Amino acid sequence: MLEVNGIESGEFLEYKGRPLVRKDDDIYYGDLGAHYVKMMIMSEKNTDKSDEKIPKDIVVQLFAAGNPFPEKQINAKGLSDAFETAEAWLNRFDPIITG
Repeated sequence: MLEVNGIESGEFLEYKGRPLVRKDDDIYYGDLGAHYVKMMIMSEKNTDKSDEKIPKDIVVQLFAAGNPFPEKQINAKGLSDAFETAEAWLNRFDPIITG
């Protein structure tokens, strides 16, 4: 299970105003106390630099806090597609209100 201590104290990165945490091949995006997205990196591809890899195939799942089963799931090609989907889902269920 992901250890979420520290999110409230600002120890983790944010993307578009939402917490972003990576643990191994899993990326958690959003408020774990509400709706959040889990992105599982299933495969990677090599970059021009032989020792660097970037995510290629990613399973994107939308969860509600306390529910162990995803509400939605898709397969994405690359981080850009994964984050675009995640952002759309989270904006629908937990929009960020800026003032």
